[in-house]
Parts: sequence; structure tokens; C-alpha cells
Amino acid sequence: MSENQNLLAEQRRALILDEVRRRGGVRVNELTRRLGVSDMTVRRDLDALARQGVVEKVHGGAVPVVEASTHEPGFEAKSGLELTAKEDIARAAAELVAPGSAIALSGGTTTYALAHQLVDVPDLTVVTNSVRVADVFHSAQRTSGQRQGAATVVLTGGVRTPSDSLVGPVADQAIAALHFDVLFLGVHGISAEAGLSTPNLAEAETNRRLVQSARRVIVIADHTKWGTVGLSSFAALEQVDTLVTDGGMPAEARAEIAEHLRRLVVAGEPEDDTDI
Repeated sequence: MSENQNLLAEQRRALILDEVRRRGGVRVNELTRRLGVSDMTVRRDLDALARQGVVEKVHGGAVPVVEASTHEPGFEAKSGLELTAKEDIARAAAELVAPGSAIALSGGTTTYALAHQLVDVPDLTVVTNSVRVADVFHSAQRTSGQRQGAATVVLTGGVRTPSDSLVGPVADQAIAALHFDVLFLGVHGISAEAGLSTPNLAEAETNRRLVQSARRVIVIADHTKWGTVGLSSFAALEQVDTLVTDGGMPAEARAEIAEHLRRLVVAGEPEDDTDI
């Protein structure tokens, strides 16, 4: 069977990962038929997903990795997942940012994608506890010079986590003294029961301070985060103003989200006339 050239490798792997998680396991021959690609291509995709730590290869196929609630993948491992969804979410979230506002960006790969969308928004003040996010703005300034309207970046300081966030008492104290218009918050997991959660206890406390210092809280999370629960909850869904997600969010999850949040933004889809 000729290979399907219409799917990029990242798109194939996202489809494979969704199938593995949904069914609890898949076989190579099933994936070759569904995706219209060769056995070798599927096996390369499974090798890549296994290196990222999200599937476990077994004879003839793959099964999902069952993560402990305390497991925290590193930034590089997470950055390879749901790339298209994260870019779509970042573009949709960037439209919610007004020039001249004071915003906060938490750590995470989706907020990192959002930072790239914001470098040309004039006169922003950006508070972040993410080394990666701060580097995006600093790199843009080095490339373009000290242009008028470039963002002012406040990096909180603190102890670095595997996801390159700065947490702990230093970060918490810095955040507590600040007040910002909007917080864009990446999450490890989101559910109706546990709210927003993370496997890192120190990061949970720092995220709690970020939520307390924000006038509005906007969570940016792809559909795979729904139903995931980390060790420590740091905010209830009712504390979130808006969730920006991708079109992969199932209809039943959207209905459940609508019971708790005022607004749901699905990247690439028109919004309802009234906020939820």
C-alpha cells in the first residue's frame, strides 16, 4: 500500500497516541490499514512515541504507559506531543491579549507556543516563572534590537523543575507581590473532580499564587489533558474564566466543561454568541 503523504509525522503520531489511549492498545497491522502507510513507518512512529515515554512497545503493537500521579515529564518529552494542537491553541489564545496589558504565563509547552505568538504585541508586561518563555522574548529582542513597544519581562526566580518552571518560596513571594490582568496557565491535568492539577507539589503552590494574583485566568490545554489528574490540585474549575483548547476535545467533555466554566474557546471553531 502506498504511503499517505497527506499526514505529517507529528499528525500520524498524534492519531496513533489517541488510538492507543482510547483502545488501551493497538497492533501495527491495524495502524497500517487505518493510516495507509507501511509497517516500517508505523514502527518508526511507535519508536518515537516510546522515546517520548507515552507508549510502551509490545510484540506486534503498543500499549499506553500508565503514569503515576507523581510522574512529571521533562520539557523536551512534552514538547513533541500534540504540536499542531498547541500551535492552534496558541494562535487562538493570542487573540485574547490586548496591547499594553500586564499578563502572566506559567510554565509549559503550550504557554511556550503562546509566547512565540506574543512577541509582536506592543507594550506588554510579561510575568513568568518559565525559563523557556522568558527566553522567547529575550531572543526576539536580541534579534530585532531594542525596538519600541517590546515586552517588559519579569522572571520570578526560584527552583527549576523538570518542565523548566521556577517554583518554591522565592517564586511564590515574587508572584504574591504582583497583580496582572490575565494569567495564561498551562496544566498537567484538568478534570471536573480534581480541577487543575500537577504532579509537582512545589509547582502546585506556585500556580496557586499565580491564580490568586490574576484578575482573569485563562487555561490553555489540548484535549489530552482532560481527565488527567496529577498528585496535587491547585485550583477548581470555577476559578477559571476561560479554557482554550483544540477541536479534539470530545463532545461529552465540552458539555461537562460548560457546567463549570464561563467560556470555552475551541481553536478553529466559531464561538457561541453567549459565554458558557
